Amino acid sequence: MTASILIVEDEDDIAQLVAINLQAEGFSTRVASRGDDAVDVAVSTRPDLVVLDLMLPGIDGVEVCRQLRKDPRTASTGIIMLTARTLPSDRIAGLEAGADDYVDKPFDPGELVARVQTALRRNRQLRATSPLTGLPGNFEIEARLDARLADGDDFALLHIDLDNFKAYNDHYGFLRGDRAIVVTANTVVQAATEVPEASAFVGHIGGDDFAVVCDALYADALAQLVVERFDDQVPELYDEGDRDAGYIEYVDRSGDKQRHAFLTVSIGVASTLVRPFTSAVEAASIAVELKRYAKAVDGSAWRMDRRRG
Repeated sequence: MTASILIVEDEDDIAQLVAINLQAEGFSTRVASRGDDAVDVAVSTRPDLVVLDLMLPGIDGVEVCRQLRKDPRTASTGIIMLTARTLPSDRIAGLEAGADDYVDKPFDPGELVARVQTALRRNRQLRATSPLTGLPGNFEIEARLDARLADGDDFALLHIDLDNFKAYNDHYGFLRGDRAIVVTANTVVQAATEVPEASAFVGHIGGDDFAVVCDALYADALAQLVVERFDDQVPELYDEGDRDAGYIEYVDRSGDKQRHAFLTVSIGVASTLVRPFTSAVEAASIAVELKRYAKAVDGSAWRMDRRRG
């Protein structure tokens, strides 16, 4: 699949130079000339990488980078800063905002292409995205948890799981089952964007399991919003007859008639506001344990670990 690159540059001749050289290597490109426009374009098109000028009208490149890193839809997108300002403070500001690399103006086109290829290769390895949902996988989830632990910032881990999914998959088939997983992924991402203060990262563990790493203070609000948004979406996943009945009914392999409730979502939350974690594995094990408590409740639910120590 051709990698897509968003070029954010307000000087037309430089933007075209970058685009021509990248297109010659087989990349697809799109250009934005303002910082605020760049954020909107990146969120809507989800490029594989952004080549980002530091000095831009609207908002500057550092702020663009910061906003892209905060949004779960672009949090894992590769970013290369492109600038004529070579002061160490400029580089530090961009890297602290989340840039992966820096290229100075005037630049050698061959070097820029090489850095783009390297950034894409590194980003693919880090993201290990799910081909179904496009969300980062376990490698990146663990990396995000390790980074939070290293920084010492309070955070929460939400483990999100579908209930009654096997029955749904058996009844409607794997294509409809995949659609239900995609709807769940989109619901979680949308909920994360509605609580921007949470600075949430959304990952796909696999199958019908998802993870969210967010600021601890907003974990309960985010979990509740996921539950509400999911329950709003669920009826659309069912045929009209099943929707009217409020359940699905089918004959299993043994010839017995089975009746199952609609899909629900269960969420376990582990938070450093309650107890410190020594590792990503410890945080994940607690979130999984609390998810089991949520599953014991009828309907969609979330449970947070509140045991001290």
